[in-house]
Amino acid sequence: MKRRYSVFLANVGSCFDRYCPAYGRAYSVNELLDRIEAIDGLDGVDLVAVPEVMDAAATLQREIGTRNLETVSVATDIFTKEIWKRGSFSSTDVSVRRAAVDHAKEVMDLTDSLGSDLLTIWPGQDGHDYLFQSDYIQARQWFMESVAELCDYKPQMTVGLEYKLKEPRTHSMVSTVGTTILMAQGTGRDNCKVILDYGHALMGYENVAESVAILKQFGDRLCHVHINDNYRLWDDDMIVGSIRTHEFLEFLFWLDRTGYDGWLTIDQFPYREDGQQAVEESVKWLRYLESRLETDAAGEIEGVIARHDSVQSSRLMRALIGGRR
Repeated sequence: MKRRYSVFLANVGSCFDRYCPAYGRAYSVNELLDRIEAIDGLDGVDLVAVPEVMDAAATLQREIGTRNLETVSVATDIFTKEIWKRGSFSSTDVSVRRAAVDHAKEVMDLTDSLGSDLLTIWPGQDGHDYLFQSDYIQARQWFMESVAELCDYKPQMTVGLEYKLKEPRTHSMVSTVGTTILMAQGTGRDNCKVILDYGHALMGYENVAESVAILKQFGDRLCHVHINDNYRLWDDDMIVGSIRTHEFLEFLFWLDRTGYDGWLTIDQFPYREDGQQAVEESVKWLRYLESRLETDAAGEIEGVIARHDSVQSSRLMRALIGGRR
C-alpha cells in the first residue's frame, strides 16, 4: 500500500529547547511551506494552533493549496500557555475546562476551513506529578465529557487523542494505547479515535506494531500516525528509521495488515540538523522500508508469524534489510 506522507509545519524550520532558545534562524509561514513543497514525497502539512498559526489562517488557506499540499490535521494548543499548567479538559477549574473546549471548537472551525476533517488533541498538561495530587476518576470524567462535547460539535470530524507516557507532566492522563482506547470508548462517541505517535509508544515501552493491532482489535480506533524515532528513553524525535530499523518494518507491516490507509506525519525535532534535510531523510527512509515489504514479502512474513519460530523471524529480519539468509 502506497502511503501518503505529511510533516508538521515547524519541523522543516528551526527548533529550540529549554537550553537553547534558537538553534537556527526563524522562518516565515511561506518559507516553511516552500521548504515542504521542495521535499519529494510530501503531500500534506499538519499544523499546531499556536497564536502565530491562528493569526495566519487566511495565509494558510491561500498558500497551502497553491503548493498542491493538503492540510492533514490541526492540533489544539492546550500545552504552551500558563492557563493550562494544571490541566485543560481535566482542570479542577470549570472556567479553564470551558476555555479549553472553546479553544478546541475554534480550532475545529479552522480545521474545517482548511479542508481537513481531523482534530488532534495532545493533552500534554493533563495528568499529575505527585501522589495524592489528582482525583483520577473525576479528572478523567471531566476530560471525557469535554471531548464528547467536541465530538458533538462537528460529528463529521474525527477527534483524535494522542497519547504519551510523560512530559511535560511526570504522569500523563492519556498515556498508553490501552488507557487511550478506554478514554475514547468512555466518550461514547464513534468519532473519537486514537492518534499513535511512534516515538511516544516507544518511550512507553510498547511494541508499536502490537499497538497498531490492539487499536484495530478494540474498536478500530487508529485514525492518524506521527512518525519519528528514539532510543526508548525519551521522546527524542529523531530521523525515521535511524535507530529502530527492524521495528519499523514490523510496524509498517501491521499498518498494512490492519488496513490502515491514513497519513504518516513526520513529527521530529532536528535541533542541530537542517530541518528540511532531516525531514527529507525521513521520507527516504520510509520509502526504503516500505519497499522492503513489497512483492511477495507479506506472504513470507505471514508464514513466519504462523510458525511462531524466533530463528525464522531472525532470518526474515536479515532478509528484509537486504542481507543473506
